[in-house]
Amino acid sequence: MSEYIFKLPDLGEGTVESEIGEWFVHVGDQVKEEDVVGTMMTDKAAVELSSPVSGTVVKLAGEPGDIIAVGAALVTFDTAGTADEGRTTGAKEQPAAEVPTAAAPAPAAPVVVSEEPAPVDVPIERARVMTSPAIRMRAKEAGVDLTLVPGTGPGGRILRKDFDRYLKARATGMAVAAVQTPSTAVKEIKIIGLRRIIAERMQAAKREIPHFAYVEEIDITELEALRKHLNAQKDAGDRLTLLPFLGLALIKALRKFPQCNVTHDKERNLLLQHDAVHLGVATQTPDGLKVPVVKHAEMRSLDELAAEIRRLSEAARSNKARKNELTGSTITITSLGKLGGIVSTPVINAPEVGIIGVNRAVERPMVVNGQVAVRLMMNLSTSFDHRFVDGYDAAAMVQCIKDMLEHPATIFLP
Repeated sequence: MSEYIFKLPDLGEGTVESEIGEWFVHVGDQVKEEDVVGTMMTDKAAVELSSPVSGTVVKLAGEPGDIIAVGAALVTFDTAGTADEGRTTGAKEQPAAEVPTAAAPAPAAPVVVSEEPAPVDVPIERARVMTSPAIRMRAKEAGVDLTLVPGTGPGGRILRKDFDRYLKARATGMAVAAVQTPSTAVKEIKIIGLRRIIAERMQAAKREIPHFAYVEEIDITELEALRKHLNAQKDAGDRLTLLPFLGLALIKALRKFPQCNVTHDKERNLLLQHDAVHLGVATQTPDGLKVPVVKHAEMRSLDELAAEIRRLSEAARSNKARKNELTGSTITITSLGKLGGIVSTPVINAPEVGIIGVNRAVERPMVVNGQVAVRLMMNLSTSFDHRFVDGYDAAAMVQCIKDMLEHPATIFLP
């Protein structure tokens, strides 16, 4: 056997180890050079790895979820493709030696099997038989094993009607249908890949960051009217959601409150205050929550911001987002759309110090200029790192955003 060991390469960004995400091959499979053998998970994305040689897979380093160090053996190949062929096809057949033949035994008498065997009662699994003393007495007198009687009462308790039905069925030779019991099957789901990374980051964020929440109610009636007016002139694929409007308002508010456009470098014990706004947009995907990043959102118009949010969200959902598109955010917007609820407490996307959560918009009766009117209302649920953002500053910034969203023309003023 000619053995080739494929070692885990350096996946970049200072990675010293990686998690096995998924195998596309098994031991014994034949692969060709450049065939994808599996994926490795980094903190940012799943990286496909291709075989550097052609051959047979002899050994895999582990199972999905196992951690492998850079430079360690990942896949072992046998590159001698015909090494084992002679073992099964190359040997000549040897004539069989003559063996004395014993007299054939007389055929055994045929066994007659009933085509319709009598039904056999099977004991029903229960922790213990639950029934009344009266039924236990009747069962003893009738010689009935109560473990054979299906019970329809709470927890499988045998009721009088259950016992009478069983006696009638036994007397007529009919089978008694067993009562369906609740399933106790448990499916084990290994926490691997993106779900493991999300779990670790959420745990670290809640453990290390003292969150405080601030919720504000916003009247977006005028904003929604503007959005519908603009969408009437657009193709279906280019229509605006509320997110780009909120993004522009947030960008403008951060100019007044730069202390909220900050990331925390805990290794150097520094706060990094950014001039640029790299806007994270939390996106739900089949693999879990991802945060693609609109780089230099402060330089984009409304339509440009909307188009980039659409592009990055789709790339994240289809696993086509590049590594640099999933890193480097300075503040994040998260929205559950129509499932947004009334209030949420979003978890900060470390190393950022703030996150803006969008809740569901609903029509409600509100008092406007002394009159009751139906208005479209929406809550913003925000979380901030209380180590570095004071409550007053956070509230003032959210109030600034509220003012712009309630008077949407101000979003576009210089």
